[in-house]
Amino acid sequence: MVEQLDVIAVGAHPDDVEIAIGGTLARLVQQGLRVGIIDLTDGEPTPGSSGPEERLQEAQQAATILGVHLRKVLTLPNRRLFDSYEARVMLAKEFRRYRPEVVLGIAGKTPMASPDHWQAMQITDAAVFYSRLSKWDAEFDHLPVHTIRQQLWYPLGFGSLQLPDSPGTFVHDISETLSRKLESIRAYKTQFPPTKDRVFRLVESQARLYGETCGFAAGELLISPKPLGIQKLMDVLRRESPLS
Repeated sequence: MVEQLDVIAVGAHPDDVEIAIGGTLARLVQQGLRVGIIDLTDGEPTPGSSGPEERLQEAQQAATILGVHLRKVLTLPNRRLFDSYEARVMLAKEFRRYRPEVVLGIAGKTPMASPDHWQAMQITDAAVFYSRLSKWDAEFDHLPVHTIRQQLWYPLGFGSLQLPDSPGTFVHDISETLSRKLESIRAYKTQFPPTKDRVFRLVESQARLYGETCGFAAGELLISPKPLGIQKLMDVLRRESPLS
């Protein structure tokens, strides 16, 4: 029997999720939640890799470092990933199978980087919707309908210093898991050789910037498509100000 997951993070390629929200996933695992990663493609071919087998081995090592409970790589094509009906159904089946409460997906385009990221966002958004549609059982192998409670987006690009314009933007504290995030990215030795050490400086400096802005040692930016409600306002406002 397949065990239910609390959270699923979706990336276009192995390493997308680690770069953007590896600290968040590791922190959720620490808090006792069941977390999974679904990569839409195997990310191959790439210049430094011997092939899909090596890349998948790196992906599994990264998942182990983060402590996530599931990593699944779908069979959609790298470099030729497009938002299609077939891709939407393939991912929606995974949502119906693992029944997460929360899905995290890529936010927007990444100019001068892979166009697969933008396609992955559209596929994920559609699959969240498809997961809850009834009277369509044959399209989803008769997997039961599942309504995802909340969807969040994560920015992947580093080329812009402008924050996303969204009513639900917030920073998640990853002070305790930043080192684990960086270690998980380093598991991709074929993708990040010593000549690309700049990537690690960028990832860490961005996490430090987001975190310090909110009074944390490190943080990751997440985006809700709708405003997030607060019930205990003073608990939030009384937290130590980063400027105090």
